[in-house]
Amino acid sequence: MTAPLPVRAIDTAMDRSLVLGYTTIGLRVRRALPGWPADPRPGALAGKDVLVTGASSGLGIATVEGLAALGATVHLVVRDEVKGTRVRDEIAARQPGSTLRVWRCDVGDLDDVRRFAADLGRELPAIHAVVHNAGLMPPERTESAQGHELSMAVHVLGPVVMTEALRPQLAGGRVVLVSSGGLYSQTLRADDPEYRKGDYSPTTAYARSKRMQVEMLPLLADRWSLDGINASAMHPGWADTPGVQESLPLFRSITRPVLRDDAQGADTSVWLVGSEPAPPAGRFWHDRRARPIDIVPSTRASQDARTAAWAWLAQAAGL
Repeated sequence: MTAPLPVRAIDTAMDRSLVLGYTTIGLRVRRALPGWPADPRPGALAGKDVLVTGASSGLGIATVEGLAALGATVHLVVRDEVKGTRVRDEIAARQPGSTLRVWRCDVGDLDDVRRFAADLGRELPAIHAVVHNAGLMPPERTESAQGHELSMAVHVLGPVVMTEALRPQLAGGRVVLVSSGGLYSQTLRADDPEYRKGDYSPTTAYARSKRMQVEMLPLLADRWSLDGINASAMHPGWADTPGVQESLPLFRSITRPVLRDDAQGADTSVWLVGSEPAPPAGRFWHDRRARPIDIVPSTRASQDARTAAWAWLAQAAGL
């Protein structure tokens, strides 16, 4: 259902205001307006396997719960297996009858990603979806096992390598990249994807990696569409996640009364995985609607920058 023009105008105005669009206010208002996209039907994911990375905290837990409530067998992909097992047991206690499994994988370590994908691929013949939710914001520049800047490794390279390795199992399925509205503050730095120049800023590194995600999304979506894979990105708005609590304490102290809870932040991820028909691929979503990837002209990437960024990604991820 397409929303009426006045509703779309209200929605866009809230989106550009940030405070109204990204907080719990925005989601509640949008849900009440005509044209809000329908929830996935009950049992929409029954008999289907779905992976969620970064599944042991915050948005990851809420995403697992939302997918399990639709009947999916949810695979919690975590770096800390002990913590992941505890979270699985807690979710199972809240949702009796859900089917949950824990897998260990360090998404920032590309060798470990390939090892995990091989193990998983031998066991699962088909995967309905992967939600690439794992994230971090290291306080200082840190490198992965392969020597890549860690934010870029976890948010871009790991998800791409995992999806590539699982393409046979994901044929006809879906991929969701969990991004961030913080990308609007940065342009595509194809000249310095590993953040080797200038003084390192955790928030800038995080936003740059999220910018890389959405700039590369159309190219990745085209590539994976050859296997019938529907790839999208989304951002959760301002949610009161552990990452915000630990890395942005001042921001949280100011915005806490209107921050979204984890379930509100995960809503669009669950919708992208469970809705039928699948939403259009290659788009950037927030609150169940496609959004622009640029708000101000200064962040708009040139075609040369995208070409250079793709060349870096192809080499670093071994495409």
